[in-house]
Amino acid sequence: MKRQMLTLVGVLGMLLAAGSASAQTIKVKADVPFNFIINKATLPAGEYTLMSVGTESARALSIRSADKQNQALVLANHVDSRTPCKTSKLIFNRYGDRYFLSQVWVAGNDSGHQLPRSPRETEVAMDYTPQQVIVLADLR
Repeated sequence: MKRQMLTLVGVLGMLLAAGSASAQTIKVKADVPFNFIINKATLPAGEYTLMSVGTESARALSIRSADKQNQALVLANHVDSRTPCKTSKLIFNRYGDRYFLSQVWVAGNDSGHQLPRSPRETEVAMDYTPQQVIVLADLR
């Protein structure tokens, strides 16, 4: 009886962990109409799938073009909002004609992904005032 109870507790623990892991994973698609920069990579305009990988505290964000020719992987930080996001979206910081991916939000969530500023973005930001550009995304 004791063994069955331990097995039941173990199975319930695994189910809860799996449910929590799947709730933290996002997958969105967006058509980005301009070239953009993530860390050292410049990605061309096009359709991209963005997927989070990892736990709440250490989350990586995978960005891959529809043709799978262009991709990037970056560690992202957790960022909160006071209210759930109404639409899935990508937020870019624009400096002149350069766009840097800054945040990823998913509709219905009150938390998103914040990409850290790269040394390249920090350097460009010295010469320009940033403007936020929003690209709407679809859940996939």
